[in-house]
Amino acid sequence: MSKRGIIAVISGFSGAGKGTIVNRLVEKYGYVVSVSATTRSPRQGEIEGQSYFYKTTEEFEKMIEEDALIEYAKYVDNYYGTPKEYVLSQVEQGKDVLLEIEMQGALKVREKFPEVSLIFITPPSMKELRRRLEGRGTETPEVIEKRMARAREECAYLSQYDYIVVNDRLDECVERMHRLLQSVHHTRQNQRDLIENITKDFDQYV
Repeated sequence: MSKRGIIAVISGFSGAGKGTIVNRLVEKYGYVVSVSATTRSPRQGEIEGQSYFYKTTEEFEKMIEEDALIEYAKYVDNYYGTPKEYVLSQVEQGKDVLLEIEMQGALKVREKFPEVSLIFITPPSMKELRRRLEGRGTETPEVIEKRMARAREECAYLSQYDYIVVNDRLDECVERMHRLLQSVHHTRQNQRDLIENITKDFDQYV
């Protein structure tokens, strides 16, 4: 019996810790993170096929024309996007694929693939979010204010997510995420199996 994986989109406020959570899920449980395509040049230490799929502008725009991307965007004169073939091939191999994407991109993915699960990571409070942003020590007060303002705007999209997960204690949050993803995986698989069995059962009599 074919066992397919699932696609889960992970979003969250800047500073909520979604990148760390995704990395922990990959390291501890073997989830696959989608590798993005980009037109920017490789940076030192980056590896083709692991860090990104590096494309020329012409190659990337051809991918857009051929509908070969699940979603894409342009930042500072460079394209970034999620290759459809890579994600679907991993799913067909039975692997659960995580897409770490911001809100607008996540909703674009849902438009193309209504079966994906949208998961949003949030800190326990906005006070804690500010504390985490300030704790990075890498951003000016002005940038932090912009990120807080952006987070407030993003609240308008929360109702479109399937699950909201609070990242209070990191280790506990990683375990909750794993249990949630496995629940979705098995629910989807059981539903596919049930549909297949019902169809086969009818085929015997029709």
